[in-house]
Amino acid sequence: MATKISEKTKQFVKERAKNCCEYCACLFDFANQFFSVEHIIPKSKGGINSRSNLAYACQCCNGHKYNKTKGLDPVNNKMVALYNPRQDKWQEHFNWSEDFLFVEGISPAGRATVVTLNLNRNSLVNLRTVLFTFGEHPPKHFLKNQ
Repeated sequence: MATKISEKTKQFVKERAKNCCEYCACLFDFANQFFSVEHIIPKSKGGINSRSNLAYACQCCNGHKYNKTKGLDPVNNKMVALYNPRQDKWQEHFNWSEDFLFVEGISPAGRATVVTLNLNRNSLVNLRTVLFTFGEHPPKHFLKNQ
C-alpha cells in the first residue's frame, strides 16, 4: 500500500523551496498552474517519501520529468543524471542568460535538465519577461552568490 505524503511534509517542501519550482525557478505566486511535491527518484524506480527525495515543482517541470532520472547532454551526447535539488546547487549547474529570460545549463546535468524538462518553454519565458519588468524575476536564491 502506497503511503501518502503528509500535509506537514508538503508544507515543509514548499517552504524549503521558497515557493519556487526547484527546477525552472517559476514563482508559485505568479504561476498559472498548480505545483506538486514530486519525487526526485520516482517511486517507480524505488524512490521514497522522505524529505531528502522530495522537491517542489511546477506542473510543467513535473510532467516533463515524469519518472526520468537521466537525460541526454546535448554537448557530449551522453546520458547523465538530471539535476537533483537535494544534492546539487542550482548555481553550479545553471546560469541565467544575460537578459535573465533563459536558463542555461553549464554542466552536463544542467544541460540535460534544461532539455529534458524544457526549462525555456515559451510560456515560461513570457512569464519571466513580465516578472523581470516588475522586479519579480529572477528569485534572489536563484542568482550567483546567493
